[in-house]
Amino acid sequence: MRSKIFLYLFIFSVLFVLFQFMNAKKAKESYDKKIENLETKIKETKAEVKAKDSHIDSLMNANLDLTYFSLAGDEEATTYFEKQGYDAKKLELTIVDQIISQNKAGVDNPIVPFDGMEGKMAINSVKLLNHKWMIADFTDGVYWGQLFMTYDVKKDGVVDFEVEKSFLYPRN
Repeated sequence: MRSKIFLYLFIFSVLFVLFQFMNAKKAKESYDKKIENLETKIKETKAEVKAKDSHIDSLMNANLDLTYFSLAGDEEATTYFEKQGYDAKKLELTIVDQIISQNKAGVDNPIVPFDGMEGKMAINSVKLLNHKWMIADFTDGVYWGQLFMTYDVKKDGVVDFEVEKSFLYPRN
């Protein structure tokens, strides 16, 4: 009787070990698939991040190119105004506002050296290139052109403008 009990215990133990082995094998296969999927996702994410980083780098380079000729991008020009006691950003906004504010309804902007042919000439946008130069574009709604101007900020904060060059694009 005792030997039958040991035999049953042995068979039960073998079946239990076999069951544990099969269960562990299935669990390992499941974990391996999960690991493979996660590794694939990591590779895809790294590729996406690399592409985004490349895109961000190209946007940063484009931004640097666009701000190269600007008052904000010119450290020497900014320092020039700071030595005179002006905040370069506020001064830039003031100068742009002063030029744009000369656009009046029904009247050509006095800075633009061309008379409006299809309407009144008005300045659309202004960009300060450095502490002495700026460019602007203007239009009457049909014809348009650009100005190159010099400016000087006096000690009392008055800004003098002078149009150096201008051109009007021909109508196509």
